Amino acid sequence: MIPNPTDRQEFPVVTEKKVILAEPRGFCAGVRRAIAIVEKALEVHGAPVYVRKEIVHNHYVVAVLKRQGAIFVDSEEDIPPGAVCVFSAHGVSPEVRGNAQARELTTIDATCPLVSKVHQEARRYARDGRTLLLVGHADHEEVEGTYGEAPDRTVIVESAESARELDLPRDTPVAVLTQTTLSQDETAGVIAELKDRFEDLQSPADGDICYASTNRQIAVKEIARRSDLVLIVGSRNSSNSVRMVEVARLEGTAAHLVPDVTELDTDWLTGVDAVGVSAGASAPEILIEQLLTRLEELGYGGLELATTAKEDVVFQLPSGLGQARPSA
Repeated sequence: MIPNPTDRQEFPVVTEKKVILAEPRGFCAGVRRAIAIVEKALEVHGAPVYVRKEIVHNHYVVAVLKRQGAIFVDSEEDIPPGAVCVFSAHGVSPEVRGNAQARELTTIDATCPLVSKVHQEARRYARDGRTLLLVGHADHEEVEGTYGEAPDRTVIVESAESARELDLPRDTPVAVLTQTTLSQDETAGVIAELKDRFEDLQSPADGDICYASTNRQIAVKEIARRSDLVLIVGSRNSSNSVRMVEVARLEGTAAHLVPDVTELDTDWLTGVDAVGVSAGASAPEILIEQLLTRLEELGYGGLELATTAKEDVVFQLPSGLGQARPSA
């Protein structure tokens, strides 16, 4: 007897728990270059090589480089005269460069080329007599370095509210620069306020937020729309990683920062069938793999790749890095 289709037996729907993995994610070209610079400096000059601040904002990367012989310091003043000093990917001010020269340090600049571009813009706008409105977080090393290019002409703007409260005449000639690791959406609101506030405003035609931050935020939006929870691998002091968490939450999806797998709270997974995973631009792939392994152990056996862009940017190492320090 042929069964009547209207008499179908009901079966429970089995939904496989899965991970939706963002692509691109993790290391960007500037981070790869900065790490390679420290490793090459150790190879050429031998340990110790001193690094001013964290080379990139990731605790795992810093720990690995420490084991190789890098010494991380808060200030160039903490480095013995004549030693090798690497400036971090976030850039430094002219004052820091001057201090390093006075201490006769052999300096190697690992500043991300996209941050160096912002420094160049700051100098140019300052020469033009404009007041620089630097959108970013005042306590971030990148902002400190850019601010130092023209401290007497620069005002840091941290939010749309602070943009509205600027005590400057409407006709003040201004230029807007931004920290490279900000959220595109949040920054757009601040810049809109500044454009409404000032009659004579200039800014770089292509903006300052780096391609990697933008690409990772777009990918996070995609996985957030398809997930019940988003996990971002990255250190707490990584600005771009924190912004990615914010971007996911703005899509209406729960999201958390996971510095490493030991900080995964399994309570976050209650009632979650699809977990979106990405990583900040300074987070190494090994930390992502460890998180994926743990999620698989917890039942998230399915894996989907959500690709929103392909990245092929490569930044060359500084010229002369391969030359050993002259002997005394």
